[in-house]
Amino acid sequence: MMRIVRQLLGAAIAAAVIASPAMAEELTGTLKKIKESGTITLGHRDSSIPFSYLAGKPEPVGYSHDIQLAVVDALKKQLGTDIKVRYNLVTSQTRIPLVQNGTVDLECGSTTNNVERQQQVGFSVGIFEVGTRLLTKVKDGQPAYKDFPDLAGKNVVTTAGTTSERILKAMNADKQMKMNVISAKDHGEAFNMLESGRAVAFMMDDALLAGEMAKARKPADWVITGTPQSYEIYGCMVRKDDAAFKKAVDDAIVAYFKSGEVNKSYEKWFMQPIPPKGLNLNFQMSEELKKLIAEPTDKAADEKKS
Repeated sequence: MMRIVRQLLGAAIAAAVIASPAMAEELTGTLKKIKESGTITLGHRDSSIPFSYLAGKPEPVGYSHDIQLAVVDALKKQLGTDIKVRYNLVTSQTRIPLVQNGTVDLECGSTTNNVERQQQVGFSVGIFEVGTRLLTKVKDGQPAYKDFPDLAGKNVVTTAGTTSERILKAMNADKQMKMNVISAKDHGEAFNMLESGRAVAFMMDDALLAGEMAKARKPADWVITGTPQSYEIYGCMVRKDDAAFKKAVDDAIVAYFKSGEVNKSYEKWFMQPIPPKGLNLNFQMSEELKKLIAEPTDKAADEKKS
């Protein structure tokens, strides 16, 4: 009798182990690193308003940062442990190398998912969609420079290490426009060059341009204009070929979308006054973003439309 009881008990324990995904699957890669260290390092920006930026405190804030924190909460539940968050400032130039070398575990900011970058890092499902356009001065109620052909021979600023920089330089060469393309270190410096008159236009993602315009001394003096030169989907970056961690991040973002929390975050950062100056971007959610939230994909914009 005792032997039968022991056999039944052993079978029950074995079944419980098999039924538990956490026990059945051995952690690898970033998930293992986070579990063992009890820490996750989040990459953030300092001036990508309203996605990821600093507003007078050491911790970042913004739409993309809300998504990062939702991922961390999901990882706590998945790993069954508390996770300490460390922050690491990144720039357009350093964000990919810092993810690649393990300094940053997850970067959610304003990073475009494209085929070229997919060779270097992994991308989550998309978190935002934008068009690359121009910010320029208002003159007599109209944009001083309405579209890209008007910029021939002019000083035009963009941010170094971005897809806008690559597109603008390619346009300048292909169409022989003789623009003086200025590459600023970040979006804040680019807008300062525009506002001080050192450039006549600033090319960047339209949502980021709205953020820069909102913090201007006189926001009404500026306008977003021009035919979009590309459509960009932002994603959160993870290390390449870490399928388990990417799935955990994707699952967390999809759950965040389905819960409706993403709509609350959008309303907070794009349709209400935001820190540090209490400015309102009044940037309505696009149909493209609504579709991305309803039908999440980790494809780049050019892949999705091809």
